[in-house]
Amino acid sequence: MIEDEPTDLDWIQLRKEMGQHQRAETTSEKFARKFNENPFVPIGCLATAGALSYGLWSFRTGRKKLSQQMMRVRIIAQGLTITALVVGVMMTTGKSLSK
Repeated sequence: MIEDEPTDLDWIQLRKEMGQHQRAETTSEKFARKFNENPFVPIGCLATAGALSYGLWSFRTGRKKLSQQMMRVRIIAQGLTITALVVGVMMTTGKSLSK
């Protein structure tokens, strides 16, 4: 092992010396932060789930044409959700690179 490399215990000591006592983020706080960063992803997920549910219900009740249309809407909603996710990741990466 190289002498200059810090060990795990050195990192713990360094963090204590620097005073990094950050409070852990709760699930609801993380959701709110992520929703504010890119609200189109959760909205797209809800739209996808809604179109899928309504399409399956339409199929079950015998409305095959409406069911087929809802499945197409689901595909569009999924595509827009993936696009929003990719754009959000690219924007976040761009922000972190500019810092």
